[in-house]
Amino acid sequence: MISAIDPITLAVIQSGLNQVCNEMDLAFVRAAFSPVIAEALDRSDGIYHRGGRVGDQDVRGGELIAQGELGLPVFVGTMQFSVEAVIERVKALNLSLNEGDVFILNDPYLGGTHLMDVKFVKPFFYQGKLWCWLANTGHWPDTGGMVPGGFSANATEVEQEGLRLPPVKLYKKGVLDDEILSIILSNIRVADQRIGDIKAQSAALTTGEKRLAALLDRYGAAQVDEAIAELKRRAAAQMCAKIATIPDGVYQGEAFVDSDGVVNEPLRIAMKITKSGGVADAKLAFDMSGSSPPCRGPMNSVIATTKSSIYLAVKHVFPDVPINAGTFAPLEIAEPHDTFLYAKYPRPVSGCAAEVSQRIAEAVFVALAKAIPEQLFAAPAGTSGNLGIGGTDPQTGQSYVMYVISGGGYGGSPLGDGISNGCSTIGISKTTPIEIMEQRYPVLFEEFSLHEGSGGAGEQRGGFGVNYKIRIRRGEAVASMVMDHGRTGPIGVAGGQEGGLNKVTIMKQGVEYVPPHLSKDQSIALAPGDLICVSTPGGGGFGEPADRSKADIERDITRGYYTREQAQHRFGVAL
Repeated sequence: MISAIDPITLAVIQSGLNQVCNEMDLAFVRAAFSPVIAEALDRSDGIYHRGGRVGDQDVRGGELIAQGELGLPVFVGTMQFSVEAVIERVKALNLSLNEGDVFILNDPYLGGTHLMDVKFVKPFFYQGKLWCWLANTGHWPDTGGMVPGGFSANATEVEQEGLRLPPVKLYKKGVLDDEILSIILSNIRVADQRIGDIKAQSAALTTGEKRLAALLDRYGAAQVDEAIAELKRRAAAQMCAKIATIPDGVYQGEAFVDSDGVVNEPLRIAMKITKSGGVADAKLAFDMSGSSPPCRGPMNSVIATTKSSIYLAVKHVFPDVPINAGTFAPLEIAEPHDTFLYAKYPRPVSGCAAEVSQRIAEAVFVALAKAIPEQLFAAPAGTSGNLGIGGTDPQTGQSYVMYVISGGGYGGSPLGDGISNGCSTIGISKTTPIEIMEQRYPVLFEEFSLHEGSGGAGEQRGGFGVNYKIRIRRGEAVASMVMDHGRTGPIGVAGGQEGGLNKVTIMKQGVEYVPPHLSKDQSIALAPGDLICVSTPGGGGFGEPADRSKADIERDITRGYYTREQAQHRFGVAL
């Protein structure tokens, strides 16, 4: 079918839809109370289809229409499943929908991630009719559970991880339901601070309503509907054309999670990708059935996160394809039942979105690097470095939960060395400025520096991770962490070496403590003066280390990236 919309109007409508999402993202960030949202940007907003027939297409309710450029990529797929879960709940219970209703949910088995990623889903009405759904996700710094911050490394069932919410109306006709709110606030830490995030999250959706209504007023609902259908068709065609550049064949890759936090053994992600078809019908089929079985600890991944991880990995490889439901139509993902990549109740899942998702993406990169090495890159650091510290500040008498996200090195590529201290594979979240954390919490950052030597050797070396040290200034506290790449480093490509490892050391009253699982632990008691030391991974190297120019190696030594001895050993050259 040829669209009747002229290309200029189509482009303007596409940009307008994206701008609606961008403005929701900005409204959320500017109004949020928690630094993890306001400063670290751990959130996302999007527009999702109401379902039904549009033009010559049957559209499933919950399909992605547009997502903001400022949101986390991992939420691209998961919020589709969350909106679909809300639609199914509305149908199953025959619920009425009214202007001003807002559903809240964080159930990982209903299109979610981990419990800290709380979704708001709002029906959008135009001229009295349901036109689409608006949705956003915000990472709440706490939703209850065993440890402050929710990143339990030892949980063996989801109830230990926090409060689990099915789709329920938190706002009814624009009015906040105080009874549901009281249930939520009674089950989380620092509850008095959450109302600011709740109102910010709701306000972002209200901003989206206003901006989307203005777009529809300008172009008309019918024309925007037609544009959405055409944009979906074009995104699918563009992705097919990109996939067609991959030679037909079967490509395999693997990645490993350090451990599940309970059983100290690695978990394997076995990725088999089959490419077939030509420009018009190219597709990639993904099979992960050979992966490790469900695990006892919280490194299980729910299916929404598993699929979204593949979506974002392919988008990393082909970044210029616009994002909507059509983008992922040529991707066929076999659901990996009976593996840790398809978690079912009551399997714990706190590490799925932040860590397992990045190992899944890494397995995709490793597999496709065998097919199109000139378009790929070595593995990035691949961990969000999740660290939670909770306690009570005796100076103020206030309880607190501090959440730290840390960057790492990117992998080398044919275009050059990997960047250092980049954000994680799954998003654009950044470390909260240390000045903000020192102001808000009773801690002192004694170091924040480059993790020298952590870049994997290669013709194009990997980027470097970071070191940071946090000292508890006053009061007792507990620390928990869910990180990864402490056992093996990010994988190199085309002969490149692995990146440096994630390292955690805690000095408790002068005695050194290293977590038995290296990158995962929980409820570590801390006293004033105790010190948490973290080094994040570097990226993998690309190409044979011996092919790196001596001039580049000498430059790295001069800048302190490697010692001369390290450089001679890793690059195999005499200097």
